[in-house]
Amino acid sequence: MDTSLLKGLNAEQLAAVTWPPAAALVLAGAGSGKTRVLTTRIAWLLDTEQASVHSIMAVTFTNKAAKEMQHRLGEMVPYSTRAMWLGTFHGLCHRFLRIHYQDAGLPSAFQILDSGDQLSVIKRLLKGLNIADEVLAPKSLQYFINNSKENGQRASVLSANDVAMRQLVQCYQAYDDLCQQEGLVDFAELMLRSYEVMQTHANIRLHYQQRFNHILVDEFQDTNNLQYRWLKLFAGDSAAVFAVGDDDQSIYAFRGANVGNMSALMRDFGIDAPIKLEVNYRSVGHILTAANTLIANNEQRLGKNLRLPDESANAHGEKLRFYWADTDFIEADFVVKEAKARVQEGVAFDNVAVLYRSNAQSRVLEQALFAAGVPYKIYGGLRFYERQEIKHALAYLRMAVHPQDDNAVLRIINMPPRGIGARSIEAVQAVAQDLQLSLWEALLHLATEPKNRKLIVFVELIQNLQIQAQGLDLAETVQAALNLSGLVEHYQNAKGDNQERIDNLQELISAAMAFKPDEVVLDEWASPDTETLPLVAFLSNASLEAGERQAGEGEAALQLMTVHAAKGLEFDTVFLTGLEEGLFPSDYSLQERGGLEEERRLMYVAITRARQRLYLSAAQQRLLHGQSHYAMVSRFVQEIPEDVVQALSSGLKRAQPSLKTREEPLIKAKSKQDSFAGFALGQNVRHEKFGVGVIIDASHKGEHANLKINFGKNGIKELNTQFAKLERVGG
Repeated sequence: MDTSLLKGLNAEQLAAVTWPPAAALVLAGAGSGKTRVLTTRIAWLLDTEQASVHSIMAVTFTNKAAKEMQHRLGEMVPYSTRAMWLGTFHGLCHRFLRIHYQDAGLPSAFQILDSGDQLSVIKRLLKGLNIADEVLAPKSLQYFINNSKENGQRASVLSANDVAMRQLVQCYQAYDDLCQQEGLVDFAELMLRSYEVMQTHANIRLHYQQRFNHILVDEFQDTNNLQYRWLKLFAGDSAAVFAVGDDDQSIYAFRGANVGNMSALMRDFGIDAPIKLEVNYRSVGHILTAANTLIANNEQRLGKNLRLPDESANAHGEKLRFYWADTDFIEADFVVKEAKARVQEGVAFDNVAVLYRSNAQSRVLEQALFAAGVPYKIYGGLRFYERQEIKHALAYLRMAVHPQDDNAVLRIINMPPRGIGARSIEAVQAVAQDLQLSLWEALLHLATEPKNRKLIVFVELIQNLQIQAQGLDLAETVQAALNLSGLVEHYQNAKGDNQERIDNLQELISAAMAFKPDEVVLDEWASPDTETLPLVAFLSNASLEAGERQAGEGEAALQLMTVHAAKGLEFDTVFLTGLEEGLFPSDYSLQERGGLEEERRLMYVAITRARQRLYLSAAQQRLLHGQSHYAMVSRFVQEIPEDVVQALSSGLKRAQPSLKTREEPLIKAKSKQDSFAGFALGQNVRHEKFGVGVIIDASHKGEHANLKINFGKNGIKELNTQFAKLERVGG
């Protein structure tokens, strides 16, 4: 055995890596080296001959994580691991369906719809059904369809108890029929269709259950119900499921993630207790103390406690710095001033991050940064494969291998403009509907008539591209698509500065040159039956990786992002802004069952992004959504121990909020004592229905006022003093 594989592992990591061939749940705290544990576990299984590259499945949640794991394995294992099933849930399902497309009832060159293309298909569907947006919003139907699929539900099993639900179910069925007809698969369908094939084909299920004796899953706390059921089908009764995750970092319930899957795994696979990775190699001690104490207020958790690898006094680092500003503008100025000071001290801009709970908070921060001349970048801007010009080019390429894609036809039939107007397109759609044809087949039908000259030119263009795609390599095919389509020339001649769009189109050629299709879809079950297989793989990969790359990567700039976007990242210095009741935790979370605990997990994630210095800030008055809001300091600030926080002066002498750890925050009246129809912020009131509450926000309404009142278990209510019968409590 190669003993160097285990060198440098701490006792907890070593126990996880060398776990016997049985199911295990690894509770991996922030900064505890979970990626190293997962990768080393795979290398150790291979080195000790407990598994082969063909008998291991490793599942990640991002393509970036999968590539990182593949790269590390390449450095640890002296032979190729490309045959291993290593990738995201969607990536592995895509691989599975390429192999079993016939069993899944799909064409061999089926196309993947990203979120934007899926919405376009839905809009087209609703238009064909004469359903106006005002009656059924396309995004509402998209959410309903994806949510149903992620719960493993087809339209046929959904019950419709009212007219609105009946319409949703009918549209869901019509959407599925349309996608089946055109050979289109959305992201949620990848998962559901794979699950259905495994569930209904015993021979396929048995093959994979016998093949994979080790299944490793990263970020297990983010799995949804269907993903867990999918994993159970592949595992069967014999595979050793090795799941790594952190229930304290489960923050995606709004996407369907079910943190309860961790407890379900222990129950279903006979796991007595989790392995805990609690040694944190990222943050200084005071940051860990803040995180541990905060998250201990959550009741629904498996429980762990982050600690330093070195318990020396110096390892505890600086205290957290809390700033209580008068306004959000003053808060933003404070952030800019401190960020510039950190850079002057030698911290790179890329290692300074400003986090906020919602995107709406970024406006004031951006304004202050711009005024100060500080370079910044909003993490998660428009992605490469989501840019307009790239989507046009990909649509041409999709037509080269799968012309039955009606969505691609509609995107490019008049892009660049070639004189094919709305009336001509409607005529094509009418023929397609009357003769039960795809739009491409309808175009071929109409192209036999000389009067349809402009349609004939478009058809000949696509046919020429289809021919070239058979004889050229991938990069040459992309170049041919750009040349034949006229996209580059269009942007060169269009009004305004379009150089960025032209550069993006050229970058698409570079992406094709660097692409390796054998790493995406080839498998011992898959036989390349067409010369266009690399292009099919490239298009699928473009959809799967949409959102993985960001614009401006590599430029030195201060990082702005939501806390959700910060998950998985780390920085030397972090500013956590907007720590006010109603903002973080959000009003919405306080009214949802389990919402407060998820918000606290989100705060835990935010705290553990910081390596050396963490700033916490809040504003007494904030201009948000066009209105001034007066707020109390977030309960999360009060849950952090006082002895690890340094309270900074706002420049005015005022009482600082309590920083003592409490199960419930101490609500205090602020210095702002304006009267709102005789009521004041922070005042206790009683309502005959909701009980006793505290006024947390208010606005004038003529002689009356709108009051936002926190009634505890009864939630936050907005009441008008003209109508609500409120009684003052305690003066």
